[in-house]
Amino acid sequence: MPGPQAVATRYSMSDRRRLWKAAIKWRMYSVAVMPVLLAAGWRLGAQESVRWSQFSGFLLAAVLLLLWENLSNDLFDADTGVDVVGKPHSIVALVGQRRSVRRWACLALMLGLGLMLILALRSSFVVLPLVLVSCGLGYLYQGPPFRLAYRGWGEPICWLAFGPFATAAALLVLAPSDQAAVPWQLALMLGSGPALATSLVLFCSHFHQVDEDAAHGKRSPVVRLGTAKAASLVPWFVAGTLALEWVPVLHGDWPLTALFGAIGLPAAAALIRLLRDHHAEPDRIAGSKFLALRFQALNGLGLSAGLALGPLLS
Repeated sequence: MPGPQAVATRYSMSDRRRLWKAAIKWRMYSVAVMPVLLAAGWRLGAQESVRWSQFSGFLLAAVLLLLWENLSNDLFDADTGVDVVGKPHSIVALVGQRRSVRRWACLALMLGLGLMLILALRSSFVVLPLVLVSCGLGYLYQGPPFRLAYRGWGEPICWLAFGPFATAAALLVLAPSDQAAVPWQLALMLGSGPALATSLVLFCSHFHQVDEDAAHGKRSPVVRLGTAKAASLVPWFVAGTLALEWVPVLHGDWPLTALFGAIGLPAAAALIRLLRDHHAEPDRIAGSKFLALRFQALNGLGLSAGLALGPLLS
């Protein structure tokens, strides 16, 4: 990445504050905390105990691990040059040197994994391999020599990491310490819909940078399909998310209150309209991933609360 220090000092103080706010991506951390929120909601709805110290520890560890992934992704993208034009809020560009960013990324990873190890020792040791698989998938996403995101595999990887693996780990962390078997069936039922909404956030992050991605060999699904066809898939992401969450309700496995996940629909509708009408206008759709994130957050929170409140309202 040529001249990172120049990028870091090119802007005024107010502009740098705005860029740092964009770089921190605090809203993005809703994808990290959602698996344990869902697990807690399900356990409360099943009238089973929740170990709140374990809950808090998982929240913190998940945030640290996503911080590692975000910092690492900025480092990996700096190596390919894909962020030079379209991403002035890259951490590497703002800091001006990669070594500091790499150190912070390694520290976040070590702290996150260390905390997960403590949580695993207090619940089931299987938690640690599940988390390591999720981290490994995160590395495969952008890390060399794999860089599977550059081959269009980012969204399936995202679904796996934040869906069955993270949800299974969260369920085990909150369960009594004598539970050793991985609850795969429950993790799939509970995590599949919300993880699809998380994959939608990643999918929508590509629309405004198609030219830059294509120029640097990043063959995201939006680059491969074109913005028009890609925009036509967004309603299917939304419908698939809700279908995966509503089928257990129709089957009688979850209470009707699980339908509270539908509170994310207004954000989804706004996202669908925006990309349908302006998919080829990068400046107008730069915020589409935040609409997708609003849908993901509200949908997941609604589902978690609905599962928890089911016994009370029945």
